[in-house]
Amino acid sequence: MPSQPKEVTLALTPQARYDVIDVAKRIIAEFGDLLAQYRKTLYCSYHTTAGFFEQSFSARLNHSREHVDPFMRAFQKLFPPNADYHHDQLQLRAELSEEQRQCEPKNGDSHLAYIGSGLKNCVTYVNRPGQPVYFIDLDGIHENIARTRQTRALAYNEEHIVRRESFAVHVSRHPIDSINLKDSRLGLIDQLNAWVRDYDIQKGRIDIALGTSERNAGLTVNEYETLLMRHDLAEVLRDPLKFMARQGKHMLLDPRAIPYKTINYAKYDFVHFFNELMDAFRVSESVVERILSTFIRVPAERFLRMKRSISLLVSDSEQTGLGRVVQGTYQSPILVQWREAARQVRYLDVTLTRFQ
Repeated sequence: MPSQPKEVTLALTPQARYDVIDVAKRIIAEFGDLLAQYRKTLYCSYHTTAGFFEQSFSARLNHSREHVDPFMRAFQKLFPPNADYHHDQLQLRAELSEEQRQCEPKNGDSHLAYIGSGLKNCVTYVNRPGQPVYFIDLDGIHENIARTRQTRALAYNEEHIVRRESFAVHVSRHPIDSINLKDSRLGLIDQLNAWVRDYDIQKGRIDIALGTSERNAGLTVNEYETLLMRHDLAEVLRDPLKFMARQGKHMLLDPRAIPYKTINYAKYDFVHFFNELMDAFRVSESVVERILSTFIRVPAERFLRMKRSISLLVSDSEQTGLGRVVQGTYQSPILVQWREAARQVRYLDVTLTRFQ
């Protein structure tokens, strides 16, 4: 096996707004038996509405679109397009110019489905012949034009931890809150890049995990846009069925009862959708059934597949010999909490790993 890690970039063109692309298959088509030469591969998406499932969860879905598609449709049902997301009220987005407002996609549903379903920006897979690695795109076409997507694949044989440290992050008194870990005032990304330089890491990974004692919080990588984080996501944590209820097909039957009936209608529609899935699979119990059945009987903190850890790519691809933390233009690591933290502090365990 080659001793040095090998990094390649794939340009992807989705065929629909929601699309699933097997990047392992694409690598074989473009680079031959590259993956067969290495034990593991880190896959990295540069986008906030397209990512990967961890290998263990993909296995629960049988590494099959037959199971991936209905699982993702469930979250698309929860977060339907055009459901009055604050993120999509472009006139309120002060960071956008008038020109940008004309072309900015209204994709609040895609951001929430990405976060809620547990998609990740970076995942590490053990290379197994014939096993797909799905790049799942939730917003691949805008105004009938396919968006250009990029994913990075870094194949390697060995990984060695070079540093571990705990970071304290101060949070507000608000029980529901989100913190942009990329904020320069926190100094976290600067500290991580300093580690990368100090240990001369050209190819590697940074893992950020909630401390073992942390509860009622999660981590994701997404766009830290104020309306999305402070309003849309916060509303979902308070009421997971809210946006589904807004789009409920029964709402217009009795407009005066909407404030009282929307949640019940949303539950009804979701159960109906769930039953349709089971009929389609013609099984009494399946991977999808076990997963989806949790949706109607757990609180918000378990309703969403918010992760306890995230990963960031370290690479010298932009300047040979000089590694740094690599992220897409709009990507930020984000800490989300749905209950107040003790002493307004949460702890993160950060690990720097070198690939060889």
